[in-house]
Amino acid sequence: MIPATAALDRLQEGNRRFVAGTPSVGGVIEPARRRELLAGQSPFAIILGCSDSRVPAEIVFDQGLGDLFVIRVAGNVVAPSLVGSVEFAADVFGTRLVVVLGHTQCGAVTATLEELRRPSQSRSPNLASIVDRIRPTVEVLLEADSGSNPDALLERAVRANIRASANQLRHGSRLLEQLIADAGLWVVGAEYSLETGVVDFFDGVPDGA
Repeated sequence: MIPATAALDRLQEGNRRFVAGTPSVGGVIEPARRRELLAGQSPFAIILGCSDSRVPAEIVFDQGLGDLFVIRVAGNVVAPSLVGSVEFAADVFGTRLVVVLGHTQCGAVTATLEELRRPSQSRSPNLASIVDRIRPTVEVLLEADSGSNPDALLERAVRANIRASANQLRHGSRLLEQLIADAGLWVVGAEYSLETGVVDFFDGVPDGA
């Protein structure tokens, strides 16, 4: 398994190809690659990303079958089953890079801001469980900047939510904490721009990486 720094380089290179419109991974996967993967998988990166249909990790990073272990949930929130999925890939496959991938104009973050401004009594309890995981981080921003520009507030809230999810992974799992301390695991936060296609790795990347 490649180290985290090399995995990050591969993701950044793939995203540059995606932005330039020159992907190396074609729309058709060769049968030989599918047969090769019957023996097992060794994804070089774990992506905990938002479910938004506009942010498919394999495409925005220009990767193919077997390259990424992708976990998707609205708002890229962290819950026990999602932590377990990250633990599984990091422990079983030896994957050494975890990316929490959020994006601009996130609907789940927007819904949380709306709920804080105008609480609803009719929201589905399942949807409420997503909002409740985003609420603590966003609530602090709203209280501090209640009169600020809504678009600017959303931008800050999206990034704060990404940082919060990454921190939960870093500090909410004994296994992941051990892999970070002893085995070179990185947990980083990144934001995909719907406007440009660029992924900005802005949280948790060591200096000089």
